[in-house]
Amino acid sequence: MSVTSTYTVTGMTCGHCVQAVTGELSALPGVDAVQVDLASGAVTVTSETALTDDAVRAAVDEAGYELANA
Repeated sequence: MSVTSTYTVTGMTCGHCVQAVTGELSALPGVDAVQVDLASGAVTVTSETALTDDAVRAAVDEAGYELANA
């Protein structure tokens, strides 16, 4: 059973930003898919199990962007 979660990422302005965030999140264990809506900053992650907010935040930080507080 997969888990889908949506996060808001701030600071993305272009296709390179989308690629950077997608790449870092895709590298997390268990992640099956990442979809990024550049206009809204919404990032939807589908994974085998629920991801911790800390893991998602660390991946987004590594890409050079910020996870908005929910």
